[in-house]
Amino acid sequence: MGFNWLGFKRVIPCGAPSRARVLQLAGCAVLAWAWLQSAPNSGSSFLSLFPLLTAQPDGAHTAAALQNPFATAATQVPQHAAAAMPVVLGAQTIEVIVSHNDTLDRIFRRLKLDLADLASLRSLPGLKDALDRLHPGEALQLIHRDGSLFGLERKVSPSETLKVVRDDSGFRSEVLENPLETRERTVQGTIASSLFEAVAKAGAHDQTALSLAEIFGWDIDFVLDIQPGDTFTVTYEEISQDGQYIKDGPILAALFVNQGHAYRAVRYVDPSGAAHYYTPEGLSMYRAFLRTPVEFTRISSKFNPNRRHPILNAIRAHKGVDYAAPIGTPVRAAGDGRVLFAGKKGGYGNVLEIAHTRGIVTRYGHLSRFAKGMRAGQKVTQGSIVAYVGMSGLATGPHLHYEYLVNGVHKNPQTVSLPSAEPIDPAWREDFEARAALALATIEPPPGPALVSR
Repeated sequence: MGFNWLGFKRVIPCGAPSRARVLQLAGCAVLAWAWLQSAPNSGSSFLSLFPLLTAQPDGAHTAAALQNPFATAATQVPQHAAAAMPVVLGAQTIEVIVSHNDTLDRIFRRLKLDLADLASLRSLPGLKDALDRLHPGEALQLIHRDGSLFGLERKVSPSETLKVVRDDSGFRSEVLENPLETRERTVQGTIASSLFEAVAKAGAHDQTALSLAEIFGWDIDFVLDIQPGDTFTVTYEEISQDGQYIKDGPILAALFVNQGHAYRAVRYVDPSGAAHYYTPEGLSMYRAFLRTPVEFTRISSKFNPNRRHPILNAIRAHKGVDYAAPIGTPVRAAGDGRVLFAGKKGGYGNVLEIAHTRGIVTRYGHLSRFAKGMRAGQKVTQGSIVAYVGMSGLATGPHLHYEYLVNGVHKNPQTVSLPSAEPIDPAWREDFEARAALALATIEPPPGPALVSR
């Protein structure tokens, strides 16, 4: 019983070997000796002994062309990396999805890779920062043999890929450019059941639907106010690469008609590089306060000064709005401010109070717990998570009780006029008007004989 040089098992016949057989065995021995001499450093030198076997029609050299029996299909060097990666006999390609708090050091230790190779990588000029800042969910490709690293690939941006390879002189790296293409698209839709379905039917994607809800969210309640027959027209950037769709980019201009009332918004990037959305008149689309500070399933109790309390069975004014939501749902600060109080307070249970400018205080009750660091005097910013929904205190089910006070007087959070953010800077007014006119023209055709100018 014996093996040929490719490793396939075969039966050796009894009797004296022929002269041809002796020459064949001698040739196999020479080949085996050559492989053993090259294996510790690089399998590529072994493959160079067989140019006819490794040559492909396009001139590429891959391990797959040799049909290497020592490496299964799952361990081949990926085709897109073949030009940059050396062919390494017996190498394995591993794709690692970065977890929370993962570092390359932890990944190398987990995969039992040589830490000396990691030190060599990090010593390459300009490579340390590109390797140390990993993001949860991203994918890394590592090529190794017996713990020795031969290649690493990481997408450092949507248009750039970092490739590190090992050759006889050590590691070398390069960043491959694959630029993104951007084009403007304008789509129109009519809502039948939901905004997401209407946007998808119009040819855009979820990101555009979310952006529409964010831009107009201070004027329109996209949970309660949206009605069948509402319409939208939106111009946005579509991003692709090599002709393949990647994602929807930012909205440039949008028109949303809700219950017969038209709302318009245009994106403006000011000379400092900051991007904001404004009305055609230059007023900010954003407000200094969120209309609703939590994602909710329904309003379980509205603002009502004559409500009968469900537990006390007595007339007691309901000076806020109750938003039903599962326990643990994040509660966000309605606006920038400072924490006045965080603790237990009577029927509110766990309650948080935040003081804002202009004499405004927001109150959040029946919380299950507070976010880390929430204590009197702590600064908070609009949209930051400050607590979590619960049913502490006098509550019949999990919900957020939300109050909005102006100079100590309760206002209905659903209808109170929210202060706006700053309008367009007067110094940029002329530039804004010129750019806004071009963007707005894409969502609304110019007036004609059959059209009435607004």
